[in-house]
Amino acid sequence: MKKIISYFLPPRKWVPFVIVATGIGMGLFAYLLYVSNAVSYLSDEPKTCVNCHVMAPFYATWQHSSHARVTNCNDCHVPHNNPFNKYFFKAKDGIYHATVFTWRAEPQVIQIKEAGTDVVQKNCQRCHSDLNSNVSTTGVTLESKKHGEGKLCWDCHREVPHGRVNSLSSAPNARIPNLDSPVPEWLRKQTDSTENAKKNTINAVDKN
Repeated sequence: MKKIISYFLPPRKWVPFVIVATGIGMGLFAYLLYVSNAVSYLSDEPKTCVNCHVMAPFYATWQHSSHARVTNCNDCHVPHNNPFNKYFFKAKDGIYHATVFTWRAEPQVIQIKEAGTDVVQKNCQRCHSDLNSNVSTTGVTLESKKHGEGKLCWDCHREVPHGRVNSLSSAPNARIPNLDSPVPEWLRKQTDSTENAKKNTINAVDKN
């Protein structure tokens, strides 16, 4: 065991540099979590979705739908069979979304992927099991749909809950929660005081 640990330890002369580099790395990682508001994704709060501005139309259309009174985003878009699977799916989906949005590679019309389609279909059945039994849609999955064995819920209910028009510009004047500034309060005050001092100096010079 000692040999394994010693194998990964840096030479003694490199220890100070490794400590400094590790500290810098941890600081940058913590700041990244803070700026991206990553901790908020552990909750079921719908406004977390608009951390990414491209999700604004989807938040707005959900907010004005009947689903807004009884559900949140996670009720439909993440698995509910067990907590581990729920957070694993959120992490996997979140990393994908963060990568796409960071590189501005999102399409004008965002389409749900197969993994998400399967999850949403199961959640539709979970919440509306009493209705599904009356129209023989219980047990229909994405796989069975591909083989022509039944329809997905939104093949008929096309406007639930995000409406029929699906694009980044479908709700241009929607009112959504404003994101908090990632700039720390102390830095914002310092910046404001500096800007005010510059303005006062310029005004004093102009008067003279």
